[in-house]
Order: sequence, then structure tokens, then C-alpha cells
Amino acid sequence: MKDKVVIITGGSSGIGKALADEFGSKGAKIVITGRNTEALDHSIADLKEKNIEAFGIKSDVSKEEDNKEMVKQVLEKYGKIDILINNAGISMRALFEELNLDVIRQVMDINFFGTVNATKYCLPEIIKTKGSIIGISSIAGFRGLPGRVGYSASKFAMQGFLEALRTELLYKGVHVLTACPGFTASNIRKKSLTNDGSHQGESPRNEQKMMSAEECAKHIYKATKKRKKFLILTPIGKITVFLNKLFPGFMDKMTYNALAKEPDSPFSNSKN
Repeated sequence: MKDKVVIITGGSSGIGKALADEFGSKGAKIVITGRNTEALDHSIADLKEKNIEAFGIKSDVSKEEDNKEMVKQVLEKYGKIDILINNAGISMRALFEELNLDVIRQVMDINFFGTVNATKYCLPEIIKTKGSIIGISSIAGFRGLPGRVGYSASKFAMQGFLEALRTELLYKGVHVLTACPGFTASNIRKKSLTNDGSHQGESPRNEQKMMSAEECAKHIYKATKKRKKFLILTPIGKITVFLNKLFPGFMDKMTYNALAKEPDSPFSNSKN
């Protein structure tokens, strides 16, 4: 990883920041993007304190022009791009029947089209370096989660895009990894959108019992080094993916019951 140029979208917090720490500690030059200048500056200062070469770019992945400008700035500074980690993401939590459709559009714009936009403009450079394109997806990209229809749809779309892209690039030496964490301790649930687009504010799950963002980042780093195609994390995540292939009806009930137990679940009373 020495002197590899690594772009991490949404890299100022959560899994993105942990990935910046992990790849940077191995000698990579880190570029993080995000929409919040203050958060970017704080994260860059922290990385530099750890002797990691890094700089931040204020950029919104959902805007095509921002991605074009991001690549321009990275090439002006480093002259190449080795790895793109499509990490920027947002979640939502509401019943579809009560949901403002603009919420799904916003989630798709960031999670899916953000990946498409960043990949489109980084790809020519990554083909030159025979580097890696990584998508931080979710178990929700394998198993639709009730109350999170927009989030699940965006991750299914991301995974289909990456699988098709991986096949297109089969003979060009480009590595494509779809990384699917299970529930991981991060701030994504606190910023999760509700039915009207407002932020949820508090996580409905016990974050202390989840895999840490740092541990998640270590697994993703190892999978990148080994140029794996898929990475499914946490025992529950692996079991969920396996059982959903074999027993989808059973998993409908299991998933429903598990998520209905969350505090203030939007569908805990929908059976009545």
C-alpha cells in the first residue's frame, strides 16, 4: 500500500474515517471527501497527527460535477488514483406506505448514484494503475430490510452495478470489491432519515454490541490486499445471507420479528 493514492468518499467519520486510518497507517496517501468542511478539517488534522499523508475535498457524491472536480484535484496533487472506496452513504427508517418519496430519491442519489458518479470519473485512472474499486454496501443489499426500503433498494442497486462493472473489467486488471458489513457501530443510524426526511437523531440499536468501525476497516483492508470480490462481515450477516437464499419465507418472518423489536420501530404494530 506504500504511496498508493486512496480516495474515500464520506471519509470524515464512521467506517470512512476508520478506513482512512487503516489504509493510511500502511503508507497510502489518503484523500477523503465529504459535505461538511469542519468535519473534513478535523479528520485531516487527526490523520496528519498520525503521520498519514492526507487531504480533504469538500464534495457531494450525488452531484456529477463535484466528482469530476474531485478527480481533477487529486490528479493535480498526486498524478494518479490507485483505489476508490465508495463509502459515502445515508440510511432511512420508515414504513413505505408512510414515506415521502423524496426520501428514497435522496438515499438513491447518495448511496447508488454517488457510487456511479465517483466511479465514472475515477475509472480511467484506476484502469491505468490496475487498481481497485470498492463499494461499501450492506447485508441490506442481500436481504431487504423492512422499514428501510429505500436503503435496501440503494444497496441492491449498488451491488448489481459493481457486479456488472467487475465483469466488464474482467480483462483490464481492475479489482472490484463489494464489502458488506452487518450492523457496524457508526453514525449512519443517527443521521438516518425518517418518513418526512428529518434526521432520526438517535440510533435504535445497541451500538456497543456491534462490530466497531475500526475492526470493519481492517477486514476491508485485508480483502483489498487479497483482491477479493465479496466480503460479508459478522456472523449474523453471514447467516442471514446464507439462510435467505435457502429459506426466503422463513427469513421474512425472522427479519420482521427482529426489526420489530427495535425501540420505536415503525412497524411493530403493523400486524394489528
